[in-house]
Amino acid sequence: MIRFRLAELTADKAFRERRVVSLSEIADTTGVHRATLSKIANHPGANIGTDIVDKLCRFFGCQPGELMTFVDESITDHQGTQNSEREE
Repeated sequence: MIRFRLAELTADKAFRERRVVSLSEIADTTGVHRATLSKIANHPGANIGTDIVDKLCRFFGCQPGELMTFVDESITDHQGTQNSEREE
């Protein structure tokens, strides 16, 4: 599953610029609808297009790999236990 790091990047930008960065500001600046940003921030595995990834990378000044990470759900379950440990 792809997990977006929107909250972390927003917090990093706010810290660097010493100000509050809101989803509304990101929406206004990028043209990405606020509801889409909320979905990205709150729903792991949200399905978004590369056009939105491009806009967010431009806003945060980052590469796609900094915006998204791959989490292999077959290795760990929601409690953080490896599947091979559960099966034994």
